[in-house]
Amino acid sequence: MKETNQKFTDKKLLMKGIKRMALSIPLIVLTTYLITFSFLNKETIPLYVFLPLAIIAMGATIYLLFSGLKLILKAVFN
Repeated sequence: MKETNQKFTDKKLLMKGIKRMALSIPLIVLTTYLITFSFLNKETIPLYVFLPLAIIAMGATIYLLFSGLKLILKAVFN
């Protein structure tokens, strides 16, 4: 009898990481658009409305990217 101590990929954790990465892709496009839109309209109200939203969305995007990558690496190598 041969004993193997192989660890396999945790598929639930992998799917969770992929979902976070997939959610961050539209946020990348949205934050780029919001920042561009707010700086093109410097003299009007959208600068003060959309720029804080863009900064918050950018932080959420960075968080989702790194946490998704961390979950994928944990699922594969843990």
